[in-house]
Amino acid sequence: MIERHITFNVHPDRTADFEQFIDGEYRPAMAGAPGFVRCELLREADSPTRYQMAFRFEDADKAAAWRTSEVHLALQPALKELHAEMVIQAYEVIR
Repeated sequence: MIERHITFNVHPDRTADFEQFIDGEYRPAMAGAPGFVRCELLREADSPTRYQMAFRFEDADKAAAWRTSEVHLALQPALKELHAEMVIQAYEVIR
C-alpha cells in the first residue's frame, strides 16, 4: 500500500474555497480511481493556511495512474489557483 502526504500553503483568502474544492471535487474524483483506499484533509492547528492531504492507494502503480489520469490533470488548474506552494512526500505503508 502507498500513502502520499501533500502539504499545501493555501492563499489566506482562499481557505474556504480550498476546503470546498477538496470535499466537493477532488476527493470524489479520487474516490472513483481504481485502487483508492482513503483521503483525509488536515489543517495545521497553529497555521490556518497550511493543510495536509493524506491519501492511500492499494499500490504505487494505481497511485501513479491517478496522478496521470485525465480526471486528475483536469483538476490541477483549479487546485493551483488556491495555493502558493505544495510539497509531496510518498510513503510505503508497513503496517
